Amino acid sequence: MGSMGTAAAAGAVILAAAPAAAATRPTVLPVSATVAAACIVSAAPLAFGAYRPGAGARRATTRLRIACARGTAFRVALGAGSVAGATVSQRLLGNGAASLQYNLYTNTARSVIWGDGTGGTRTRAGRGRGPARPVSMAVYGLLPDNSFNRAAIAGTYRDLIVVTVTY
Repeated sequence: MGSMGTAAAAGAVILAAAPAAAATRPTVLPVSATVAAACIVSAAPLAFGAYRPGAGARRATTRLRIACARGTAFRVALGAGSVAGATVSQRLLGNGAASLQYNLYTNTARSVIWGDGTGGTRTRAGRGRGPARPVSMAVYGLLPDNSFNRAAIAGTYRDLIVVTVTY
């Protein structure tokens, strides 16, 4: 075998040493995240202070803070309260069997009762700005100096209002 056999043998070695072409198959890796439309509400107490029957109505104001995911539409309703006989249209502060009438309003004039949307009451709407920038909503309270309240016995009167945020 002369030089031809040697050249063929060298070519075989070169072919064997060259890397084989690799096959590729691309695919897609799905990646996602969901921002939950969650809301958190907090409320500061509303205190009318000392009521003196016959000395005039008592007014008080407090604030609700609603922190929702940015862009989340929400609606805030206020319940009737925890005192027996109370409604969203006529709330009651209780002291045992005794009570005082009062209500909560959406406006400073105290003309629009903040309730659950029934019985002539209204709810309030808002849109979330993110957890670091809660929406602040004022709650305006009025304890009228009416004949019902003027007949109240001395003591401390309380109520608990459920604040419901629907989103």
